Amino acid sequence: MKKTISLFAATVLVSIGLFGWIDRSGQAAQSPKKRVYRQFLTDLDSLENHLIHRFLPMAQTSASVDSLRRTFLDSRRRFKKLEHFTEYYLPGSSRLINGTPLDEVEVEETKAFEPGGYQVIEELLFAEDTGLDRTELVRQLQNLRNQFVRVRTVWEATALTDAHVFDALRLQVFRIISLGIAGFDTPLCRTALPEAAISLASLRTYLSFYAEHDGFEALHQRFQEAEMYLTKHPDFDTFDRAHFILTLANTLSTDLLAYQKTAGIQPFTEVRALRADAATLFEPNAFNPDFWAPHAGMRTNPAKVLLGEKLFADPILSADNTRSCASCHQPDKAFTDGLPKNTTLSGNRLVSRNTPTLINAALQNSQFYDMRSQTLENQSLDVVHNVDEMRGSLEEAARKLQQRPEYISRFKQAFPDSKGTIRPVDIQNALSAYERSLVRLNARFDRYMRGEKTALSVEEVAGFNLFMGKAKCGICHFMPLFNGTIPPGFTKTESEIIGVPVRPNAKQLDPDPGRYALTKLPSLKNAFKTPTVRNIERTAPYMHNGAFETLDEVIDFYDKGGAAGLGIELENQTLPADRLNLTKSEKAALKAFLTALTDAPEEG
Repeated sequence: MKKTISLFAATVLVSIGLFGWIDRSGQAAQSPKKRVYRQFLTDLDSLENHLIHRFLPMAQTSASVDSLRRTFLDSRRRFKKLEHFTEYYLPGSSRLINGTPLDEVEVEETKAFEPGGYQVIEELLFAEDTGLDRTELVRQLQNLRNQFVRVRTVWEATALTDAHVFDALRLQVFRIISLGIAGFDTPLCRTALPEAAISLASLRTYLSFYAEHDGFEALHQRFQEAEMYLTKHPDFDTFDRAHFILTLANTLSTDLLAYQKTAGIQPFTEVRALRADAATLFEPNAFNPDFWAPHAGMRTNPAKVLLGEKLFADPILSADNTRSCASCHQPDKAFTDGLPKNTTLSGNRLVSRNTPTLINAALQNSQFYDMRSQTLENQSLDVVHNVDEMRGSLEEAARKLQQRPEYISRFKQAFPDSKGTIRPVDIQNALSAYERSLVRLNARFDRYMRGEKTALSVEEVAGFNLFMGKAKCGICHFMPLFNGTIPPGFTKTESEIIGVPVRPNAKQLDPDPGRYALTKLPSLKNAFKTPTVRNIERTAPYMHNGAFETLDEVIDFYDKGGAAGLGIELENQTLPADRLNLTKSEKAALKAFLTALTDAPEEG
């Protein structure tokens, strides 16, 4: 009898080891990871079969445009069930599956790579000003099929972990509220909201494989409530994004994190742009500016920040000891100077561009309007050595600082391994550490998204909904940073071509070539980094040339469709050229919301 029991117990243990557990029916049940793995393949099979056996044959025949549009929407809905994992594990392929319909630029190689995928196909099928190019449609679908073959290959070789699964699920919630419901990848067909509902339903399916822990039913209901709200309010222009994010999505991401911890699956602790344990996108410390530091040795410490603040205000960095960083980046003006363009160090002419704010400048991987610097360290080097701005030398500055005992002491504290020697690279790093301390995410908008519903007025909430919806601001100025750094990974910063004129309403394009001056690619002519609109109330005048004095002028420019709306020929304009047709009250609401992005004064 004992031998029989022992043999049975051994069999059970072997079964548990092979399959994870035994379910109530006595059948061997797979582990959650295995079920996730198989579910993805099932969803991928569905998408590939639809693409190969329906969509592609229809494109190769004389199917009507209307039927092709319906089939396209069906195909992309199937993709939305996969998006959270394709974006997580195959970001390169994701660009060719559902990336923006613009050339991908590799600055280091001076090359531009053509786009592909659903957004390119959407333009082929939904653009009103051109006929359908069936040959190109077939080519794009064949390329899309090839990308899904690669997805399958990578997925089959991927070793899933529970922590990675939950990480991908939460990042998809953030992707939906920052990009999805803004219409980032559905600009023409405007199906953002039902597609977001499908994506959430897919997340709920994958989450169900982890249903054995306390709190699952409540979390399951949270998902259903969010899906239902999206389904019941499908109109893109009238959708209340503020309500959806505040009352549904934020709660969903918070509860999902809590459930993950209940399941004993801890969030990752590695240095990321968006901290892996941020419950929502709007937590006070959700972002880690040290992620953008060149390497671990250049991350911030308090001594570096204090040293950098002192250096920032010291004219010793300039050639003639008359100009400091703070001369142009003035703290009381949100680290701008209030001028269209400042004067050169010699004072006999103007510098080439407007002075941008340094608040939250750390939360991006490109500096300057032309994005010529990837780090704050290189940015400070460029400014100090620029003949028009400071005409200095970090080597000379290091020699001068070495003569000052106070600075020697401060550098020793900030850089213990320097042994009292002041190095140029340490000057760069100290200045950058100070700039990394200038992260400010404490505007009334942030308080609202953290649950303080009275922080925004009814008009300001309406303005937010316009910003993320009808006005199309949120598809370039990505929430919550409201700059061009793409969520939820925040590893890439975008530029746009909007066609800024020499002055408001002028039919003359500003002659500044933007990124093209550095990288001679036609697609970068007149391209400039997408700046933050946080604290925009305090950073006038606007645009790279400082041509717009008021927010009203800026809003009017976008309402008209950028350069195209002014009658300026600009073939590579990336800003949608159609008029927004904002009413007077809508413009006022949009402006009111933008002022709600002004940070509260720092305490102390």
